[in-house]
Amino acid sequence: MTYCVGMLLDKGLVLMSDTRTNAGVDNVSTFRKMFHWEVPGERIITVMTAGNLATTQSVVSQLEERNKAPEERHNSLLEAPTMFQVATQVGKLLNDTISAQKAETGQDSSSELFHASIIVAGQIRGMEPRMFLVYPQGNFIEASFDTPYFQIGETKYGRPILVRGYSRDMSFEDAVKLMMVSFDSTAKANLSVGLPLDLLVIERDTQKPLHERRIMADDPYFRQVSDGWGEALKRAFHELPNYSF
Repeated sequence: MTYCVGMLLDKGLVLMSDTRTNAGVDNVSTFRKMFHWEVPGERIITVMTAGNLATTQSVVSQLEERNKAPEERHNSLLEAPTMFQVATQVGKLLNDTISAQKAETGQDSSSELFHASIIVAGQIRGMEPRMFLVYPQGNFIEASFDTPYFQIGETKYGRPILVRGYSRDMSFEDAVKLMMVSFDSTAKANLSVGLPLDLLVIERDTQKPLHERRIMADDPYFRQVSDGWGEALKRAFHELPNYSF
């Protein structure tokens, strides 16, 4: 399992993913779930993945090959005219990869063994920042300020934090803090989600990362957020009116 969040703000995009994958309690590994490609001053495109690791690694590897191979440039994310076309390419590739794996292993077409989902986000020069949630079937939905953030993977524990704390005009710094609380809440509730975390901030109309880092388990700021949030919840609980029989 994993946990990834993409957030759409007035100022741009904030994306965060964990790196944990597991096949049982005695087989826990770290794999990157966030990848981005950029043409300086022209476009930046990011994908975050959740689901079957063989599927997601195959999709990312094929995207990398398309970006490098001259004969595949027509299918490259670096050549797509719009972010909608980027999402369309990723969706088709994801669905084709899942279908091929099912055929190779004799899985029934309804099997979810190889299923995965992907968040696609970025901006092409002269256009708005856009973000899409791509489903295993290859179809997708787009984020808007009615649905301003997407989650994939283990979503339920961190969602209440985002619902209560998100504001479209919030600063990048507050958005990162909110995401860290969401990830901390998720990691504490489910051992299949864990640090390190990958963070990427993309400012509107720059087509490059404003801030990018990997947050380790001993990161001082993350520890402050984690401990401070726990103490703040205890204080808030005790300040609520007492129930009386």
